[in-house]
Amino acid sequence: MTFEIKSADELVGPELEARWTSRRAAREDAVFAAVIRVFVEAGAPVSVDDVARRLRGRTVTDVRAALERLDADDLIVLEGDPFSATPNAFAVDFGDGRARYACCAIDALGLAPMLGRRVGIRARCHDCDEPLALDIGPTGPAGGEEMLVWVGRRAEGGRVCTSL
Repeated sequence: MTFEIKSADELVGPELEARWTSRRAAREDAVFAAVIRVFVEAGAPVSVDDVARRLRGRTVTDVRAALERLDADDLIVLEGDPFSATPNAFAVDFGDGRARYACCAIDALGLAPMLGRRVGIRARCHDCDEPLALDIGPTGPAGGEEMLVWVGRRAEGGRVCTSL
């Protein structure tokens, strides 16, 4: 099996740009922001009710519909009522003794700009299992020039899979 390696510039095309535009708009949704904030604060599974309580004027039914759209856009994984990130290879350290697990490398990399604060990402290389550490600020990485993010599509369900 061979893998074609391309730079980000080589991968970008009209279809990808359209998908990014759509996903960027979805990430700016108040429901998505509430999901991230509740998860970071609690560090535990987040329920629809938890999110709805954060959003005055939004019903649980409205919030559930918004969460289902975010799930369809592959921005969260919604399973019944609760959804959560469980311990895995992508620990995000908030510098105050709290660490949370992101679902994938892209989610881990995106937390700093979404929250407007610096975070540390601790992961392991999927090839050699060496520990990896990268600090990310709201505007981008601090170091880590030699790291790559691998992005692929899982055969099962068509969800995007990423690793550092």
